[in-house]
Amino acid sequence: MRNFRPLFFFAAFVLLVGLACSALSGGGDTPSQPQPQEPVQIVTEEPAPAPTESAPEPTEPPAPEPTEAPAASKFFTEEFDQDPGANWTVDVIGPGAEANAASVKTEFTNGRMRVELPKNDLYFYYTFGGYTYDNVRLDLRADNRGVNTNNVSLFCRLSDDGWYEWSVGSGGDWYLYAVTTKYNLITNGGTTFLKQGKEVNEYSMVCKDKTISMFVNGQEIKQSPITDNQYGLREGSVGFNISSLNVTPVIVEVDWFKISEP
Repeated sequence: MRNFRPLFFFAAFVLLVGLACSALSGGGDTPSQPQPQEPVQIVTEEPAPAPTESAPEPTEPPAPEPTEAPAASKFFTEEFDQDPGANWTVDVIGPGAEANAASVKTEFTNGRMRVELPKNDLYFYYTFGGYTYDNVRLDLRADNRGVNTNNVSLFCRLSDDGWYEWSVGSGGDWYLYAVTTKYNLITNGGTTFLKQGKEVNEYSMVCKDKTISMFVNGQEIKQSPITDNQYGLREGSVGFNISSLNVTPVIVEVDWFKISEP
């Protein structure tokens, strides 16, 4: 018979050790309490928005194309509410011009063009260059505010060849010139239709074909029309003139200037 005692004692020893460990750990058969766990956060991503076309950035409006200044009308009345601009030019000539041209004063005020000539022998020419004319009528309304010694003139067909000028003195004397290299007198006379002193007068000149007609305050002077067969000036610019003689200051306010068909 085999001896099982050593094996028995070894098994018993192992069993005792196991029971002791179980007692120390609170019992091998008692279930342990589950440890609390951190809640699991489920993170979901927002769906990315579908790509859209971005709005265009605001831009400055395109600059307007430059335009030319409107052309001047051929027939019109200039009322001088303001400086009428680049279509008009000023020339000061005469025996006193070299020394005293800079003394001339012009001002646009109260709906009038005021011309002041403080020195003797100054001829102030104001020319409209927007068009050239052959047959034309010119009318001017002027108020004398200075001495009663001056000349008011109208002129037509100004070109490189010269011009026709009708000049009326403040005493009623008048002169019709063809101005070329000098003032060529065509004819002259006098009128009683002019109001003298600090008065308002209207002057009219018609250049038609070879004839020139002249009016003061709506009345045609007796010698008018005049026929010119010598100088034959045909076409050019138009305008008016204010002149000082030997007494100053000459002050004339031009109310309006009219260019029309004859």
